[in-house]
Amino acid sequence: MQQTTDTRLHPIAACRAMRQLLRDRGNTRQVFLLIDALRGKTTLRQLAQFRQTEFGRAALADRPRLLDRLSDRASLAALPQGTLGRAYYEFMEAENLSAEGLVEASQLRAAPVAADDAIWFRERSREMHDLLHIVTGYGRDPLGEACLVAFSFAQTGQKGFAVIAVFAGQRIARTLPGRPVRRAIFEGYRHGRSAGWLIGADWEALLDQPVEAIRKQFAVQPARLYPGIIATVRHDNGAAAGYPAPAMPG
Repeated sequence: MQQTTDTRLHPIAACRAMRQLLRDRGNTRQVFLLIDALRGKTTLRQLAQFRQTEFGRAALADRPRLLDRLSDRASLAALPQGTLGRAYYEFMEAENLSAEGLVEASQLRAAPVAADDAIWFRERSREMHDLLHIVTGYGRDPLGEACLVAFSFAQTGQKGFAVIAVFAGQRIARTLPGRPVRRAIFEGYRHGRSAGWLIGADWEALLDQPVEAIRKQFAVQPARLYPGIIATVRHDNGAAAGYPAPAMPG
Protein backbone atom coordinates (compact mmCIF):
# COMPACT_ATOMS: atom_id res chain seq x y z
CA MET A 1 0.00 0.00 0.00
CA GLN A 2 1.53 3.26 -1.05
CA GLN A 3 1.07 5.79 1.69
CA THR A 4 2.67 8.85 3.16
CA THR A 5 3.78 9.46 6.72
CA ASP A 6 1.44 12.46 7.12
CA THR A 7 0.16 12.51 10.72
CA ARG A 8 -2.26 15.43 10.37
CA LEU A 9 -6.02 14.99 10.60
CA HIS A 10 -7.93 15.90 7.45
CA PRO A 11 -11.59 16.41 8.48
CA ILE A 12 -12.65 17.91 5.13
CA ALA A 13 -11.31 14.90 3.25
CA ALA A 14 -13.00 12.64 5.80
CA CYS A 15 -16.36 14.37 5.27
CA ARG A 16 -15.95 14.11 1.51
CA ALA A 17 -15.22 10.38 1.76
CA MET A 18 -18.17 9.84 4.11
CA ARG A 19 -20.55 11.61 1.73
CA GLN A 20 -19.34 9.47 -1.17
CA LEU A 21 -19.67 6.33 0.94
CA LEU A 22 -23.24 7.18 1.92
CA ARG A 23 -24.09 7.67 -1.76
CA ASP A 24 -22.42 4.42 -2.79
CA ARG A 25 -22.15 1.87 -0.01
CA GLY A 26 -20.15 -0.46 -2.25
CA ASN A 27 -17.32 2.04 -2.73
CA THR A 28 -14.72 0.41 -0.52
CA ARG A 29 -12.08 2.90 -1.63
CA GLN A 30 -13.91 5.62 0.31
CA VAL A 31 -13.55 3.56 3.48
CA PHE A 32 -9.77 3.66 3.15
CA LEU A 33 -9.83 7.37 2.28
CA LEU A 34 -11.89 8.06 5.41
CA ILE A 35 -9.62 6.02 7.66
CA ASP A 36 -6.52 7.60 6.13
CA ALA A 37 -7.91 11.12 6.61
CA LEU A 38 -8.53 10.53 10.32
CA ARG A 39 -5.47 8.38 11.04
CA GLY A 40 -3.38 11.12 12.67
CA LYS A 41 -0.67 9.68 14.91
CA THR A 42 -2.63 6.53 15.74
CA THR A 43 -0.44 4.21 13.68
CA LEU A 44 2.73 5.62 15.22
CA ARG A 45 1.35 5.04 18.71
CA GLN A 46 0.41 1.47 17.85
CA LEU A 47 3.81 0.90 16.27
CA ALA A 48 5.50 2.09 19.47
CA GLN A 49 3.39 -0.39 21.42
CA PHE A 50 4.28 -3.13 18.93
CA ARG A 51 7.98 -2.42 19.41
CA GLN A 52 7.60 -3.15 23.13
CA THR A 53 6.68 -6.79 22.43
CA GLU A 54 9.12 -9.61 21.73
CA PHE A 55 7.30 -10.59 18.55
CA GLY A 56 7.09 -6.98 17.44
CA ARG A 57 10.85 -6.45 17.65
CA ALA A 58 11.54 -9.66 15.73
CA ALA A 59 8.92 -8.89 13.08
CA LEU A 60 10.20 -5.36 12.52
CA ALA A 61 13.69 -6.72 11.97
CA ASP A 62 12.52 -9.05 9.18
CA ARG A 63 9.29 -7.33 8.03
CA PRO A 64 7.53 -10.52 6.87
CA ARG A 65 4.50 -9.94 4.60
CA LEU A 66 1.33 -11.38 6.07
CA LEU A 67 -0.15 -11.04 2.59
CA ASP A 68 2.24 -13.69 1.28
CA ARG A 69 0.93 -16.26 3.74
CA LEU A 70 -2.71 -15.29 3.22
CA SER A 71 -2.28 -15.53 -0.56
CA ASP A 72 -0.99 -19.13 -0.37
CA ARG A 73 -4.40 -20.75 -0.70
CA ALA A 74 -3.06 -24.28 -1.20
CA SER A 75 -1.18 -24.12 2.10
CA LEU A 76 -4.21 -22.75 3.95
CA ALA A 77 -6.55 -25.33 2.43
CA ALA A 78 -4.24 -28.12 3.64
CA LEU A 79 -4.54 -27.07 7.29
CA PRO A 80 -6.82 -29.10 9.61
CA GLN A 81 -10.46 -28.19 10.02
CA GLY A 82 -11.01 -25.75 12.86
CA THR A 83 -7.72 -23.93 12.47
CA LEU A 84 -7.67 -20.22 11.72
CA GLY A 85 -5.92 -20.69 8.39
CA ARG A 86 -8.41 -23.28 7.16
CA ALA A 87 -11.34 -21.17 8.37
CA TYR A 88 -9.85 -18.15 6.58
CA TYR A 89 -9.49 -20.12 3.36
CA GLU A 90 -13.11 -21.34 3.54
CA PHE A 91 -14.35 -17.85 4.43
CA MET A 92 -12.60 -16.26 1.45
CA GLU A 93 -13.78 -18.98 -0.91
CA ALA A 94 -17.39 -18.70 0.27
CA GLU A 95 -17.35 -14.91 -0.07
CA ASN A 96 -15.43 -14.99 -3.39
CA LEU A 97 -12.74 -12.76 -1.91
CA SER A 98 -8.96 -12.58 -2.06
CA ALA A 99 -6.33 -10.98 0.12
CA GLU A 100 -4.98 -9.27 -2.98
CA GLY A 101 -8.38 -7.71 -3.66
CA LEU A 102 -8.30 -5.84 -0.36
CA VAL A 103 -4.84 -4.53 -1.20
CA GLU A 104 -6.02 -3.31 -4.60
CA ALA A 105 -9.00 -1.50 -3.06
CA SER A 106 -6.75 0.25 -0.54
CA GLN A 107 -4.34 1.81 -3.06
CA LEU A 108 -4.77 5.52 -2.32
CA ARG A 109 -1.79 7.15 -3.99
CA ALA A 110 0.12 6.46 -7.17
CA ALA A 111 3.45 7.96 -6.14
CA PRO A 112 5.77 5.33 -4.63
CA VAL A 113 7.27 5.93 -1.23
CA ALA A 114 10.16 4.33 0.58
CA ALA A 115 9.17 1.40 2.77
CA ASP A 116 9.53 1.95 6.49
CA ASP A 117 8.30 0.37 9.72
CA ALA A 118 5.13 2.50 9.88
CA ILE A 119 4.05 1.59 6.35
CA TRP A 120 4.81 -2.10 6.93
CA PHE A 121 2.80 -2.04 10.15
CA ARG A 122 -0.10 -0.22 8.45
CA GLU A 123 -0.18 -2.81 5.66
CA ARG A 124 -0.13 -5.63 8.17
CA SER A 125 -3.03 -4.10 10.07
CA ARG A 126 -5.02 -3.87 6.85
CA GLU A 127 -4.33 -7.47 5.88
CA MET A 128 -5.62 -8.90 9.17
CA HIS A 129 -9.15 -7.53 8.63
CA ASP A 130 -10.67 -10.79 7.38
CA LEU A 131 -8.83 -12.77 10.06
CA LEU A 132 -10.62 -10.60 12.62
CA HIS A 133 -13.93 -11.55 11.01
CA ILE A 134 -13.21 -15.17 11.84
CA VAL A 135 -11.84 -14.67 15.35
CA THR A 136 -14.69 -12.36 16.39
CA GLY A 137 -17.42 -14.32 14.61
CA TYR A 138 -18.81 -11.24 12.85
CA GLY A 139 -19.95 -11.82 9.27
CA ARG A 140 -19.60 -9.63 6.18
CA ASP A 141 -23.22 -8.54 6.27
CA PRO A 142 -23.65 -4.81 7.05
CA LEU A 143 -24.27 -5.30 10.78
CA GLY A 144 -21.37 -7.73 11.08
CA GLU A 145 -19.06 -5.20 9.44
CA ALA A 146 -20.33 -2.42 11.71
CA CYS A 147 -19.73 -4.56 14.80
CA LEU A 148 -16.25 -5.46 13.57
CA VAL A 149 -15.24 -1.85 12.89
CA ALA A 150 -16.44 -0.98 16.40
CA PHE A 151 -14.28 -3.83 17.71
CA SER A 152 -11.39 -2.52 15.58
CA PHE A 153 -11.84 1.03 16.88
CA ALA A 154 -11.46 -0.27 20.42
CA GLN A 155 -8.32 -2.17 19.41
CA THR A 156 -6.65 0.57 17.35
CA GLY A 157 -8.11 3.95 18.32
CA GLN A 158 -8.56 4.75 14.61
CA LYS A 159 -11.19 7.52 14.51
CA GLY A 160 -12.33 6.50 11.04
CA PHE A 161 -13.56 3.19 12.42
CA ALA A 162 -15.67 5.03 14.99
CA VAL A 163 -17.22 7.28 12.33
CA ILE A 164 -18.14 4.31 10.15
CA ALA A 165 -19.60 2.37 13.08
CA VAL A 166 -21.81 5.31 14.12
CA PHE A 167 -23.11 6.04 10.62
CA ALA A 168 -23.63 2.36 9.86
CA GLY A 169 -25.50 1.91 13.12
CA GLN A 170 -27.87 4.74 12.27
CA ARG A 171 -28.66 3.40 8.81
CA ILE A 172 -29.06 -0.21 9.89
CA ALA A 173 -31.24 0.73 12.87
CA ARG A 174 -33.64 2.57 10.52
CA THR A 175 -33.81 -0.50 8.30
CA LEU A 176 -34.23 -3.00 11.15
CA PRO A 177 -36.58 -1.19 13.57
CA GLY A 178 -37.16 -2.79 16.92
CA ARG A 179 -33.91 -4.73 16.89
CA PRO A 180 -30.98 -3.86 19.19
CA VAL A 181 -28.68 -2.75 16.37
CA ARG A 182 -26.85 0.01 18.24
CA ARG A 183 -26.43 -2.19 21.30
CA ALA A 184 -24.93 -4.95 19.13
CA ILE A 185 -22.41 -2.50 17.65
CA PHE A 186 -21.53 -1.15 21.09
CA GLU A 187 -21.11 -4.74 22.26
CA GLY A 188 -18.51 -5.14 19.50
CA TYR A 189 -16.70 -2.10 20.89
CA ARG A 190 -16.80 -3.46 24.44
CA HIS A 191 -15.47 -6.81 23.32
CA GLY A 192 -12.65 -5.07 21.47
CA ARG A 193 -11.78 -3.21 24.66
CA SER A 194 -11.70 -6.33 26.81
CA ALA A 195 -9.84 -8.56 24.34
CA GLY A 196 -6.09 -8.90 24.09
CA TRP A 197 -4.30 -6.77 21.52
CA LEU A 198 -4.90 -8.72 18.32
CA ILE A 199 -3.31 -5.98 16.21
CA GLY A 200 0.08 -7.03 17.55
CA ALA A 201 -0.49 -10.77 17.25
CA ASP A 202 1.80 -13.21 15.44
CA TRP A 203 -0.84 -14.06 12.84
CA GLU A 204 1.50 -16.25 10.82
CA ALA A 205 1.83 -18.59 13.81
CA LEU A 206 -1.85 -18.31 14.72
CA LEU A 207 -2.96 -19.57 11.31
CA ASP A 208 -2.02 -23.10 12.40
CA GLN A 209 -3.94 -22.83 15.69
CA PRO A 210 -7.60 -23.73 16.40
CA VAL A 211 -9.89 -20.71 16.27
CA GLU A 212 -11.38 -21.51 19.66
CA ALA A 213 -7.93 -21.64 21.24
CA ILE A 214 -7.11 -18.21 19.77
CA ARG A 215 -10.35 -16.76 21.15
CA LYS A 216 -9.46 -18.12 24.57
CA GLN A 217 -5.85 -16.89 24.36
CA PHE A 218 -6.94 -13.33 23.51
CA ALA A 219 -10.08 -13.33 25.66
CA VAL A 220 -12.37 -12.65 22.69
CA GLN A 221 -15.91 -12.89 23.99
CA PRO A 222 -18.63 -14.36 21.76
CA ALA A 223 -21.12 -11.84 20.40
CA ARG A 224 -24.46 -12.12 22.19
CA LEU A 225 -26.71 -9.69 20.30
CA TYR A 226 -25.42 -9.91 16.73
CA PRO A 227 -26.29 -13.60 16.07
CA GLY A 228 -29.86 -13.12 17.26
CA ILE A 229 -30.43 -10.11 15.00
CA ILE A 230 -29.02 -11.91 11.97
CA ALA A 231 -31.11 -14.99 12.71
CA THR A 232 -34.31 -12.94 12.72
CA VAL A 233 -33.31 -11.11 9.53
CA ARG A 234 -32.69 -14.43 7.80
CA HIS A 235 -36.00 -15.77 9.06
CA ASP A 236 -37.92 -12.70 7.92
CA ASN A 237 -36.16 -11.99 4.63
CA GLY A 238 -34.51 -15.23 3.64
CA ALA A 239 -31.01 -13.65 3.67
CA ALA A 240 -28.67 -11.92 6.10
CA ALA A 241 -27.67 -9.25 3.61
CA GLY A 242 -29.68 -6.68 1.73
CA TYR A 243 -30.15 -4.00 4.38
CA PRO A 244 -28.18 -0.80 3.78
CA ALA A 245 -24.97 0.21 5.45
CA PRO A 246 -21.63 1.63 4.38
CA ALA A 247 -19.47 -1.02 2.77
CA MET A 248 -16.36 -2.15 4.58
CA PRO A 249 -13.13 -3.76 3.48
CA GLY A 250 -13.61 -7.46 3.74
